[in-house]
Amino acid sequence: MKRNNKKLVWIDVDNSPHVLFFRPIIEQLRKRDVNVFITARDYAQVLDLLNLFGIEYKKVGRHYGKNILLKYLGTLLRALELIVVVFRKKPSLAISHGSRSQIIAGKILGIKVAAAFDYEYAEFIPFFEPDIALVPEMIPEEKTMSLKNVFRYKGIKEDVYVPYFKPNPGIREKLGIKSSKIVIAIRPPASLAHYHTLQSDKLFKELLELLKDSEKTYIIITPRTKDQEAEIRSQWKEEFRTGKFYIPAEVMNGLDIIWNSDLVVSGGGTMIREAAALNVPAYSTFGGKVGAVDNYLESIGRLIILRDETDIKNKLKLEKRILSLNKSNEVSGVLDEITNKIISLLN
Repeated sequence: MKRNNKKLVWIDVDNSPHVLFFRPIIEQLRKRDVNVFITARDYAQVLDLLNLFGIEYKKVGRHYGKNILLKYLGTLLRALELIVVVFRKKPSLAISHGSRSQIIAGKILGIKVAAAFDYEYAEFIPFFEPDIALVPEMIPEEKTMSLKNVFRYKGIKEDVYVPYFKPNPGIREKLGIKSSKIVIAIRPPASLAHYHTLQSDKLFKELLELLKDSEKTYIIITPRTKDQEAEIRSQWKEEFRTGKFYIPAEVMNGLDIIWNSDLVVSGGGTMIREAAALNVPAYSTFGGKVGAVDNYLESIGRLIILRDETDIKNKLKLEKRILSLNKSNEVSGVLDEITNKIISLLN
């Protein structure tokens, strides 16, 4: 029997935005004759998005909720589950966008571990740090001094996939969008994240209170989890009954929702950076420490950070926009840059 000598890259996807980030990377690696094995955590829209894009994966583990102790125990338990799944595959490289469980499993198995991240206040497990970190160039060096090997890529992580986005022509009908309305896509705060703050929740509620009585707006809300969706529906029953607020019934490519919106408001995270990359007006209601990427986008006018209720009332511009695929990505080759780095780590 002929032996397959191709090297194996193990990719772990543990949060919804990482599906879009790794999708073109997986395609590029396979085109370059690299085997790829994907594990995925059952959390948020991870599995639904992988299924939507036809990406094969092995489901391993889940999220363990808000409790800090359970978070740590869940991370360790999932690391053990990953070790059992991956042990016989003997990958040459493990890579994720900040999967703590994969970092632990990879270090225990003696696999070279790479981790991308774009928020410098994210925390790694002590004594389990990646062999190499991949970060956007605007993250200051002093914020990564504890890491022994750092690769800085040009642009932001959304530049890996946003330039290749093509709108789905049937999405507006699916979302119930009427051309006369100002369409606002809203992403609630990441209530299960370690960096979550009560200020983010407060700003989210103040935002919906402001918008619910406006006759000219149509609100599309994209909850992060089923529990969060149930909580939002319970708090805003009348708005959902009248069709003022809308939650998509099925998982969609978030870029389609963003591109068909007049503006995007998110409690931090990937969605506002995707909006910025698509030249859609983007607002953040993240109440925690603002990271270097968001500060950079704010400095070039591609993001407005709403820090309190006054900002929401004074800075939020409810205006229609011309739908045109005019992406703001001025950095070419970010996908190739990261793919080339992964190939070099294999060699």
